[in-house]
Amino acid sequence: MLSLDDKRWLVMKGGYRMPFDPRPLFSKLSAKKETAETWHELWEELHHQGDVGETSYAAVPHLVRIYLGTSEIDWNPYAIVAIIELARTEAKNPPIPDFLHDSYFEAIQKLSELGTKQVLQTKDSETIRAILSVVALAQGERAHARFLINYSAQELLDLEIRAAQAI
Repeated sequence: MLSLDDKRWLVMKGGYRMPFDPRPLFSKLSAKKETAETWHELWEELHHQGDVGETSYAAVPHLVRIYLGTSEIDWNPYAIVAIIELARTEAKNPPIPDFLHDSYFEAIQKLSELGTKQVLQTKDSETIRAILSVVALAQGERAHARFLINYSAQELLDLEIRAAQAI
């Protein structure tokens, strides 16, 4: 995991392809201060219209670390990790730097393991889909993860109906 003292935070880019330093936002999440606003800013800066950057990848282990220290179930960590990981393989996005590779994928695995417990403790459909998306990613099931995070049950049923009508 990239140390919070590392100077690379100052030059790595986020979703807007501009330098973005998320460390102050990590502090707010850890302190449980302004969490809604903090998550909104993280969503804005780490992922923008399918774009992610090195900061997005470096943020994943820290977001998971912070979330593992909480007791509440939250849709945000699962969804943002799934979105970043799905965007990672798009041609326009940079590869994960070698110095982030191991901690990035270990974080996804840890979040997946927690998700296998938390999915049974929530009834919220969006949260369930976000959790299952991370579990699917951890198991290499990218197509399933993409459908889980991007489509509600009703949207999938509508797609099925349209496909059946096209036959």
